[in-house]
Amino acid sequence: MTPVRPRVEGDREGEILDAALELLIEVGYDRLTMDAVAKASRASKATLYRRWETKQALVIDALVRAKGAPEVELPPDTGSLRGDLLETFCGTGDHMASEATKVLGAVCTALTSDAALAAEFRERFIGPKVDVSTQLYARAIERGEIDADADLEVIAPAMAGILLHRAFVLGLPLDDDVVRRVVDHVILPAVLRPQAAPVS
Repeated sequence: MTPVRPRVEGDREGEILDAALELLIEVGYDRLTMDAVAKASRASKATLYRRWETKQALVIDALVRAKGAPEVELPPDTGSLRGDLLETFCGTGDHMASEATKVLGAVCTALTSDAALAAEFRERFIGPKVDVSTQLYARAIERGEIDADADLEVIAPAMAGILLHRAFVLGLPLDDDVVRRVVDHVILPAVLRPQAAPVS
């Protein structure tokens, strides 16, 4: 009977992902190899492939783990779209560390040339953020704040897209004040019915 090989998890998984992050920052995505990550983390390449079938999967796991990488979670219903958006996105900018900025920057440059990476990135990094936003707008439709035919395909990714573009393309700082300004001056005017607009 063939023995079951142990899974890579816990602290060992963290060590490998940390090594991948350091190499990603140091050499960039294109020059990053599974061999180099194995060597840096003192693991065998076979160990890496037991956990990550591809370089792309490893890199996206490392990106998700990166300290300061933006995360959004569906908040409790605040009773308004504005409240839900602020509850979801305030705080994401304050905790974005320089490491996360460098790592995401290294990955973004490769998205146009590596279709497999782009697919993993959109599904596992961007996808959950869009899903949360879609649920926030669905709540707003149920409340009657926005029309049922609102174009969520365009609207749902807008908030995260604006914040990521500001941080990683324009290189501008993010904080809760910026989040509020985007919500109040861009998102809400685009979607709210006039009678549902927030009162100053």
